[in-house]
Amino acid sequence: MATKLGTRAFIVTGRNAQRAEPLISTLVAAGVAPVAFPVPGEPTTDDIARGTQLARAEKCDLVVGFGGGSAIDAAKAIAALLTNEGDVFDYLEVIGGGKPLARGSAPFMAIPTTAGTGAEVTRNAVLASPGHRLKVSLRSPLLLAKVALVDPELTYDLPPELTATTGLDALTQLIEPYVSCRANPLTDAICVEGIRRAARSLRRAFDNGADKSARLDMAIAGLFGGLALANAGLGAVHGFAASIGGMFSAPHGAVCAALLAHVMEANLIALRERAPHTETVRRYDEIARLLTGSEHAGAAEGIAWVGHLCAHLRIPALRRYGITPNDFPVLVANASNASSMKANPIPLTDDEMKATLDRAL
Repeated sequence: MATKLGTRAFIVTGRNAQRAEPLISTLVAAGVAPVAFPVPGEPTTDDIARGTQLARAEKCDLVVGFGGGSAIDAAKAIAALLTNEGDVFDYLEVIGGGKPLARGSAPFMAIPTTAGTGAEVTRNAVLASPGHRLKVSLRSPLLLAKVALVDPELTYDLPPELTATTGLDALTQLIEPYVSCRANPLTDAICVEGIRRAARSLRRAFDNGADKSARLDMAIAGLFGGLALANAGLGAVHGFAASIGGMFSAPHGAVCAALLAHVMEANLIALRERAPHTETVRRYDEIARLLTGSEHAGAAEGIAWVGHLCAHLRIPALRRYGITPNDFPVLVANASNASSMKANPIPLTDDEMKATLDRAL
């Protein structure tokens, strides 16, 4: 497939570029010249500028994202800037010009090696701007991959910690679209199936990374989460995660994991107080039944189940990353402006948001 898209491949990897050596060997054998570009952490605007400059200098005509969501998002952004004038700040939302991309991206292939972000099928690239202390998105349908190769075998050697945090990111990206104010019948079906698979397999994949059926379930759950969020949005967990990720050195999946149960509880309380007859209240009961496997479970049991899962997966509280109550006002203000917050099932007040952060601390 790569030979039909280009002759010089710019391969964006995670911190350990050696994991991509089998891919590089395959490309070389097929006559495609590779140029590797490791992104050591979650991608920044500086990473994108450096990567785009190198890809142009090497005359690359194909971009491959091989790794977790960070590598794939960086690859998307670089592919877009290879064919569009200006720099990344011209196109970023919130802190940039927000200009639409004028031209299609360079051909882009996504090969995830984690089961979590679903970035291989989303139309945005999440980037951190160190100067602004914010994480925001470059967003366009033109960012979609030409090919998304989802192979659970690539996740077999994923360590337990990454299995946990990426898997809980996947679960979050199935729960949030299901209760989103933009939920629709198509994403409902995807979310229900994805939640069911993650509920039965995330703990198993964490306990035994060689469990092939669990790895398959989680690969599908991650993919479905990406499809769901791309078509129904997310919610307060990801609104907070964007704010926290811009200010602290905190892995995205771990932040989502630490917040998930507490945001579910905050949303449910707010819904029962201000919109008790909304369909979303019933949806939280349905989530509980999917998570627990019990037809008699209610929303409270679902929230408790998430909490117990996070404990089993050894998810740290937010204080691990240096967050204190003194940071809450800025975190809440930034989260309120995050694009993900707009799809939350009910607007949360500043006090409700601060209380949620406090419980997750």
